[in-house]
Amino acid sequence: MDITPKERAALAVAALKKEYPNAVCSLVYTDPLQLLIATRLAAQCTDARVNIVTPALFERFKTASDLAQADVTEVEEYIKSCGLYKTKARDIVKMAQQLCDNFNGEVPGTIEELTTLAGIGRKTANLVVGDIFKKPAVVVDTHCIRITSRLGFHNIKDAKKIEFILKAVLDPKESNDFCHRLVLHGRAVCTARKPKCDKCCMSEFCENKEIV
Repeated sequence: MDITPKERAALAVAALKKEYPNAVCSLVYTDPLQLLIATRLAAQCTDARVNIVTPALFERFKTASDLAQADVTEVEEYIKSCGLYKTKARDIVKMAQQLCDNFNGEVPGTIEELTTLAGIGRKTANLVVGDIFKKPAVVVDTHCIRITSRLGFHNIKDAKKIEFILKAVLDPKESNDFCHRLVLHGRAVCTARKPKCDKCCMSEFCENKEIV
């Protein structure tokens, strides 16, 4: 199908919007700090597992100040089932200390500021900027990398480069929800092992010639 990247992006946005009208983050949170922590915990862990772990953690530590003063070993006990829990606990306490020292205990609203925090990369920063501060953002996770590669937007693995490739072709008003929908589509249809191309809402303009 001979179309420009922007045209392909518009088709993908429309198809996913029709297929998944409710585009929401699958992590459960009630404030910016909770989303920041939940996203850090979700690294190499399922969102479902994180949602099981976080209620008790958030009940025990309600603010950045609470976490900044926490004993790392206590935080470890709350998040042990999330995997890599020692590193994550250390990052969460350090991050909270940085929030208190540099941002008056509040979660900042830019990618540049967020990525100064311990354990926070561009993927998490984009999620917070998009979902909390309602700014245009592109969350490049494994589903996004896989599906946008199959669609023909790129053939690379570099998440930061992919972020800017997609920012150049996506309508900024649609980019946040587009990324949430990619996660839903990646879990249900365009799976890593064997994509269900016969069930895909984007098969007409997908460049994954090996399968389609």
